[in-house]
Amino acid sequence: MPGKPAPIKKSPAKQAAPKEPEPQPEPEVAPPAEAPAEPAPAEEQAPPAGESADAPAEDGSAPADAPAAEDAAPATDAPTDAPTDAPPAEAAPVEEPPKVPTPPPPAAPTSAPLDLAVDDVSDSSLTVTWQAPETVGDSGLDGYTVEYCKSGASDWVVANEELTLTTRYCIKNLTAGDLLLVRVVAVNPGGRSEPCALAAPVPVREVGERPKIRLPRALRATCVRQVGEQINLVIPFMGKPKPAVSWLKDGQPLDTKRVNIRNSDRDSILFIRSSQREDSGVYELSVKVDSFEDKALLTLRVVELPGPPASVKLVDTWGFNAALEWTPPKDNGNTEITGYTVQKADQKTGDWFTVLEHYHRLTATVSDLIMGNSFSFRVFAENRVGVSEKAALTKDLAFIQKTGIAYQPPEYQEHDFSEAPRFTTLLTDRAATVGYTTRLLCSVRGSPKPKIEWLKNQMVIGNDPKYRQLSNQGICSLEIRKPCSFDGGIYTCRAKNEQGEAAVSCKLEVKQVLLGETEKGK
Repeated sequence: MPGKPAPIKKSPAKQAAPKEPEPQPEPEVAPPAEAPAEPAPAEEQAPPAGESADAPAEDGSAPADAPAAEDAAPATDAPTDAPTDAPPAEAAPVEEPPKVPTPPPPAAPTSAPLDLAVDDVSDSSLTVTWQAPETVGDSGLDGYTVEYCKSGASDWVVANEELTLTTRYCIKNLTAGDLLLVRVVAVNPGGRSEPCALAAPVPVREVGERPKIRLPRALRATCVRQVGEQINLVIPFMGKPKPAVSWLKDGQPLDTKRVNIRNSDRDSILFIRSSQREDSGVYELSVKVDSFEDKALLTLRVVELPGPPASVKLVDTWGFNAALEWTPPKDNGNTEITGYTVQKADQKTGDWFTVLEHYHRLTATVSDLIMGNSFSFRVFAENRVGVSEKAALTKDLAFIQKTGIAYQPPEYQEHDFSEAPRFTTLLTDRAATVGYTTRLLCSVRGSPKPKIEWLKNQMVIGNDPKYRQLSNQGICSLEIRKPCSFDGGIYTCRAKNEQGEAAVSCKLEVKQVLLGETEKGK
């Protein structure tokens, strides 16, 4: 009877065992099930422990051993519960295992960084800059490692403990006077790239003044000169100690036979005595102090007059017009073409006249040509220097044909200007003095011109020399020379033409001066 209490204590462990299979959907849970198999000897020893525990329990001598038996019971129950979990373990192989995905291609390192250069240096630090690698790849870029070593040594020291993503790094805590070689390596999951190193070791020391080129504003744009013109360009710069100055043209050394260079502590002079078109190009000035360098680019263009247009063709002729077409010149004088000048010449005279100037198109129509004449045309090219010396001439002549046009003057209805005489200014009565010449005036109009007659007391005066008759522009006058008392009377002016006649009259009174008795006595 003493072995009955042990099975009673095992029942709670059996109830806890079914709860454990819930997180067992994965096949990896099987290995932990094997681990409890090692305490199997403990299970064999459990019954003696239980018996020994029961005996003292009855005697009441060792109650502390009962919890130990209870702890051992769950341990011995674990292997006994394994058979109960067997049905779920058998269901796991029914599921198909997932397919293993295709492994990605192995990561590859990037290409080497580019353009490693010294940005700044002092007596205890060195700052370098570089450009990102040209090829990065699918693995990306984790960062850069900056390394340096002393000149003559082979041990490279890593300057940055952690990778840096910037393309500029300052190496600090250096010793003044050392010559350092610096290199930069790009790092990604594929490993380290090829290093990019400085071409020459850099001395760690304080620089008096970094080189700096002060390019004049006028030279920042393209410098244009004409062929044969003298070129003298002064470019100042700064730097201590005296910088080393070098010039390149289109990436090549200068031709000392064509170009003279004069350098001083503060500037550099480029001198060309007589410029030619082959002197055109991009000139590069480099000023260097130790490992520091400054560069400036200068574009020089030597220009001249352009050549004539390649060809000129007479396209069509109609009425008083001629259509021309031409092609640009083969030689533009090393500058852009700004326009064209078109001239014409009559074959009768041979004189050239400009019809279009500063013309920008390649086709033109010349108008107002003379009918019956033949014309030739020529075209000049223009650029910023001037007009080309030669011109392109048309091979064919433009003949302006005569057209059979008969001139018919317009018909106008003639106006009848005939008019009967009419006095516009009448004669007025007058008084004259004996012995003093007097004149009678009037005006008349009429078409055709009327005939004028003067009458005295209804008698035609005619050609009497005492009277002088005048008629000018319709003004009629009768001059009576030294009249006497017998010349008084009624004077009439009569005008006649084909349309009729008109007359006007006045009274002339001739008075005699009477002298007093006193005057008679004298």
